[in-house]
Amino acid sequence: MKPLTSPASIRVMGRWTRYRVAFATILTKEILRFSRIWIQTLLPSVITTALYFVIFGRLIGERIGPMGGFAYLDFIVPGLVLMSVITNAYSNVVSSFYSSKFSHFIEELLVAPVPNWIILAGYVAGGVARGLAVGLAVTLVALVFTDLQIHSILTSLMIFTLTAILFALGGFINAVYANSFDDISIIPTFVLTPLTYLGGVFYSIDLLPEFWRWLSQANPVLYMVNAFRYGFLGVSDIDLGLALAIILGFIVALTFYSLRLLDRGVGIKT
Repeated sequence: MKPLTSPASIRVMGRWTRYRVAFATILTKEILRFSRIWIQTLLPSVITTALYFVIFGRLIGERIGPMGGFAYLDFIVPGLVLMSVITNAYSNVVSSFYSSKFSHFIEELLVAPVPNWIILAGYVAGGVARGLAVGLAVTLVALVFTDLQIHSILTSLMIFTLTAILFALGGFINAVYANSFDDISIIPTFVLTPLTYLGGVFYSIDLLPEFWRWLSQANPVLYMVNAFRYGFLGVSDIDLGLALAIILGFIVALTFYSLRLLDRGVGIKT
């Protein structure tokens, strides 16, 4: 057995120290970036969600009545919280990484003595941090309108985090392919928004006709919303195990694809 002070051990320790410092630097930069402009990054989601609570929860919700055995406002709270997490985790990474391309300082990261997975992990962690910050703020706003009763804290936190990771990866891929600032708004507008609004945030798929229920099951956001709703209320239209498998499957696939894009220098090297 080699002693801990052997040259090989010192090299390994030095390498992992370098990786840790690189990851912490990227993450710190990302957190400072969105926290310094919190009026643009954090506050809009809080205000928008508060309006959802007032309009759908108070005004329209009383006319709709109970859904899934719960008051309508309680039913939509998990979906609204997760919707804010999805939007902000995605937006943070897509705007930050594209800005690094636009400003041409991404090359400095790529030539640094750290692997690409550290760079990817730093940006994704920054997206998760913003998603969690906004999600927590929206949850606090929800407490003003309703008494939250969390069925499973562990499930809620797990889905909370995994969903943020998944959409942070999606934002990274969007940023890699984007060639202008207009390109980073196409996917959120024409793909992300329809998927979230049609993902069971405001309704149970049990209310849909058979064809539309079947079509909704092709929407991955539906599984995330229902899994998160299970963590809050203990009810779900989708099997929890299936939802977790789908979320983890997408995370693995997008992680490998993102690393492949970085390795090949797609959208970066000319």
